[in-house]
Amino acid sequence: MVHCRPHELSMIIANTKALPTTNRYSATLLPAFALGLASIATAKQSSSQEGRDGRPNIVVVLTDDQDLHMQSVDFMPLLKKHITDHGTNFKRHYCTTAICCPSRVTLWTGRNAHNTNVTDVAPPYGGYPKFISEGFNSAYLPVWLQDAGYSTYYTGKLFNQHTVENWNSPHPAGWTSSDFLLDPFTYRYLNATFQRNEDPPVSHEGEYSTDVLAEKAYGLLDEGVQSKKPFFLVAAPIAPHSNVDPTSFKPGEGILMTTPIPAERHKHLFPDAKVPRNANFNPDKPSGASWVKHLTQLTDEVIEYNDDFYRARLQTLQAVDELIEGLVKRLSDYGILDNTYFIYSTDNGYHISQHRLNPGKECGFEEDINIPLIIRGPGVPKGEETNIVTAHIDLAPTILKIANGDWKRNDFDGSPIPLEPKGLKAAEKTRQEHVNVEFWGQSIPEGIHGFSLDDGKIVYYGANNTYKALRLIGEKYNLYYSVWCTNEHELYDLTVDPYQTNNIYPSDEVNLPTSNTKLNLTKLIPRLDALLMVTKSCKGRTCVEPWSVIHPDGDVKTLDDALSPRFDTFYTEELADRVKFTKCELGYIVDSEGPQDAAVFGEAREMWEL
Repeated sequence: MVHCRPHELSMIIANTKALPTTNRYSATLLPAFALGLASIATAKQSSSQEGRDGRPNIVVVLTDDQDLHMQSVDFMPLLKKHITDHGTNFKRHYCTTAICCPSRVTLWTGRNAHNTNVTDVAPPYGGYPKFISEGFNSAYLPVWLQDAGYSTYYTGKLFNQHTVENWNSPHPAGWTSSDFLLDPFTYRYLNATFQRNEDPPVSHEGEYSTDVLAEKAYGLLDEGVQSKKPFFLVAAPIAPHSNVDPTSFKPGEGILMTTPIPAERHKHLFPDAKVPRNANFNPDKPSGASWVKHLTQLTDEVIEYNDDFYRARLQTLQAVDELIEGLVKRLSDYGILDNTYFIYSTDNGYHISQHRLNPGKECGFEEDINIPLIIRGPGVPKGEETNIVTAHIDLAPTILKIANGDWKRNDFDGSPIPLEPKGLKAAEKTRQEHVNVEFWGQSIPEGIHGFSLDDGKIVYYGANNTYKALRLIGEKYNLYYSVWCTNEHELYDLTVDPYQTNNIYPSDEVNLPTSNTKLNLTKLIPRLDALLMVTKSCKGRTCVEPWSVIHPDGDVKTLDDALSPRFDTFYTEELADRVKFTKCELGYIVDSEGPQDAAVFGEAREMWEL
């Protein structure tokens, strides 16, 4: 089912007027295409097409709901050929909120969702209207890049609830030229609506969305070259997101998020592909906490459907793969590929059948939060992988640093990702080891299962899925720790339990799986509580260096440092309040999120230090 409020969708559909249609791409792009073709023909004679001041161009391809842990990237040979083999794969890259709009706002602002207050995909807690009302239309990456002297371009999905009704109230700021996908038609693979610059929306009925977007992306790239400035280009296709047909919606009912639709030329591919049967695939015993641990095992019928769903996702990504090759070829033809950073990522991950879950995202499991990030560009090691920890809050400062813009802003919750060999090597020892993970609101299943039908009507269902969590990856530990709004806890030792099937948080429940962990939970859990107390509401530099709040003397930078016996009394005497909720909310309501201030070791040194 679609994660949006039924009344919001009904208002959009009811107020939608007949849109202009076209059997080709937006006519306003055709001059740009012609100009671009002419320019490419003379590129060899005009090497000055690079940014006039020598700074690199930046191209981003941002997919929608792409998984990493079901090997979707392995089914993209052109991505491997043009980006992975020529760049670095950041294997420990995370989104901080595993749902579209909050994650995208975090990406483009460099702030955690608790600092943007955009925590959902639709009002009152999220969507494009919330992005606007929180003041970010004048304070996000494209605006800063223009201030730094870049031309900026975007095509595809920007934010949820960016619609055919509100596209110009106001128009997204910061873009030299744009061609946005608009709700409620964003997720229609064969009838998308695009909106070019200040022109009215145009419907592309019968055309394949990613192919339309590809032509627009090529046209915008041509414009970027002709701007005679370094340029920033984002192409954001909907693949491999579910297909959503807004005409299936009726007031008072839900709306199906159905199997993605591949291009006709790709429908025959991967006939034997199935969701990987890992240890967490539809397990015999339930796992997780809150509503997840009460899920029933999936039936053979559901599993077969989910495999078809998975296969279709892989097929939709083939058009994205072709888009990547088209962009790289165009950059090469212009002679500017070697002076261009190419960034490939997605907004959030995805699960299908893991932990008995129907297709969807929004959980704190690795499938939903650990996502692709692959970067090629000047100085970036070729064909390399790195395990340094990075997150979406790091991408805005990273891009601004590439552009020589204001990357040291004090409102960034992240820090630039090192891109050259020396920096990557140093980061193995010095970079932060944690990721803040958070979610508010309901968890909504996708596909045709996971909810009930009443006389043919879709019954809206979604358990409250609000939680705060930590992901910690160090030389001696690999941990996920969460506190739900129900005040249930999860703790996974991914060193011995990589598929998160064994919650080792102490519990009175019987028949818990036997743990193979070698962790000292008595020492560990109070330190995790203290760290989560900081990260769950951190701002700016404290998000990068959260231990500095608890240990302001600077002698603790990692969990391993904090586990020193000299701090045992400080942590075990319960000096710090525990992370807890007083109520499950649908958005970020601070008063419902318990204590906010972490204990400080330095304030009680004489009392607690041994």
